[in-house]
Amino acid sequence: MARTGKQSARGSLVELVTIVAVALGLALGIQAFLVKPFRIPSESMEPTLDVGQRVLVNRVGVRLGTPDRGDIMVFKPPKGADDNVCGVRHSNQSPCPSPTRQRSSTNFIKRVVAVGGDRLKVIDGRVYLDGRRQREPFIRPNSSCGICNLPHEITIPKGYFFMMGDNRGESADSREWGPIPEKWMIGKAFVTYWPPGRVGTL
Repeated sequence: MARTGKQSARGSLVELVTIVAVALGLALGIQAFLVKPFRIPSESMEPTLDVGQRVLVNRVGVRLGTPDRGDIMVFKPPKGADDNVCGVRHSNQSPCPSPTRQRSSTNFIKRVVAVGGDRLKVIDGRVYLDGRRQREPFIRPNSSCGICNLPHEITIPKGYFFMMGDNRGESADSREWGPIPEKWMIGKAFVTYWPPGRVGTL
């Protein structure tokens, strides 16, 4: 009877360890390949997303489709973003047209405002594509920041995306360090789950 009891206890322990290991593996797998939580680190996406707010990021979508204008994306910026450095010399009247070649290890979250082939300029913190001012009801505009008036157009390279924060006067973004290639995209933010008062889709 004692041996049976010990065997039963040992079997239960093995079962518990197995269940925990499988659950942990599934959680890590889901984060790595399907959905990943992300905490908003700065005020660059206000008023859409506040500092400390948490979102879920769909990692599957970037493997099955291409980001579009208006999507809020988590991505790896170019290494130049760490010091707000453009990859090429350019006029201070234009956005940065090309990033540095290496990517940063940091995760950023911004909105796609232009895709490959678009001609882009920024006036009073507002995006103009192919000469037309875009409808951007989600932004906090600013007409006086150092990168809020860049009237000389650039053309976004094919396969690249121009990223900007909604808080146009308080966002270090593609205006300074250039568009990013699709391969640096991590996923699309699709829902906010914290704090409870801000739960909802994006």
